Amino acid sequence: MSDWDILFRGAKLVSADDIGTADVAVIGEQIAAVGVNLAGSAKQVVDAADAFLFPGIIDAHIHFNEPGREHWEGISTGSFALAAGGGTVFFDMPLNAAPPTLDRKSLMQKRSLAEQKSVLDFGLWGGLTPLNLDHMDELAESGVIGFKAFMSESGTSDFKRADAATLKQGMKTAAKWKLPVGVHAEDNAMIESLVRQKRAAGRKHWRDYLDSRPIEAELAAIRVALELAGETGCALHVVHVSCPEGIDLIAQAKRRGVDVTAETCPHYLLLKDEDLEAIGAPAKCAPPLRTGNAQEALWQRWVAGQIDTLGSDHSPAPPDMKTSPDFFEIWGGIAGCQHAFPLLIAEAEKRAKGSGLSQFVRATSLDVARRFGISDRKGKIATGYDADLVVINLGANETVVDLLYRHPVSPYLGLRLSAAVKQLWVRGRQVYADGRVSETTRGKFLRPGK
Repeated sequence: MSDWDILFRGAKLVSADDIGTADVAVIGEQIAAVGVNLAGSAKQVVDAADAFLFPGIIDAHIHFNEPGREHWEGISTGSFALAAGGGTVFFDMPLNAAPPTLDRKSLMQKRSLAEQKSVLDFGLWGGLTPLNLDHMDELAESGVIGFKAFMSESGTSDFKRADAATLKQGMKTAAKWKLPVGVHAEDNAMIESLVRQKRAAGRKHWRDYLDSRPIEAELAAIRVALELAGETGCALHVVHVSCPEGIDLIAQAKRRGVDVTAETCPHYLLLKDEDLEAIGAPAKCAPPLRTGNAQEALWQRWVAGQIDTLGSDHSPAPPDMKTSPDFFEIWGGIAGCQHAFPLLIAEAEKRAKGSGLSQFVRATSLDVARRFGISDRKGKIATGYDADLVVINLGANETVVDLLYRHPVSPYLGLRLSAAVKQLWVRGRQVYADGRVSETTRGKFLRPGK
């Protein structure tokens, strides 16, 4: 009789603190032991001596657009792609699905679909809009991971932006339930004014779009969100911070005692504004890509440990929505969850030699699990934790070619991939191996604190 179900031998195990060689043993869904030269036999032995073993990535910022807009992506293809990119858990955003996740009924509909289709474990965000303030309690009771609000127009007519009064009221409810509020922080009035000026002058170039969403619009909204979070005692999570000045505002608020965390996305660290000249529509996002100088300063904040989490903000759309001579008309979302994290691993290690991989684990696993109330079972490789494990080859020399998304659109096509996901397990079940996804596995719904 075997002692273990799975035994990973001799892996370079990456934790939030360091990297060390160790064996990892799994029984059932959980990690049973971590140590050097573990004794005993196993039903399956994984020789990981030439690879790195990471805890599974928790992507807290995903748009799979189902139900209603699964022709944009869908939970099935989306979870396949994220698995190939090292993700074992995702938190799906409430908008871009139709209906959006604004009440218990819509939440349960999305949960049921994800339980049927996702190969990864998942949590669900609820919305915070003017239309559903009275439904936030039922969303919390039903297990949402947090509440998402847009301070500017969302891009879809069925998910309304939250003005300051709406945001404050919603934050009070979220604070009562001890759930975080994630905000898309851009000042709507400033953006609308700049867009009107550009459109009146007949402007439609990618540079005109970038100029209509300046850093100051982001900072103005972050300031409002921080003030309201301080007033209400709400846990604030500022998503996709694109600029170093935004990280600085959040760091200052932390020192004042505001409960706030900052997320940035791989595309802000991997791409810059001038890349739009060559890539075009696949690299359009909001907030937009920033200058090379801003990107360099954002990396400095990363190295200093001031960025709390990384989320892909995978926001795909059909090709016809990413095709127009008018850059303002193009859908503003990047499809990137399959390759963004592997691309960033190599760059993070280069930027923060010796600590880059551990910082990556903190921002994609440990600190995400802590922020969203699942750190008792997710986020690290330790005895008693879920066996969410990723084998990564950091000596790869591949090119981004094959996309598992519903549509073959990504700004990362053609880039060199020197960190490649080779195998991935979710709760001890192998979901991905060498380019193939196991379509028979199914994920489970995660509630904070349960």
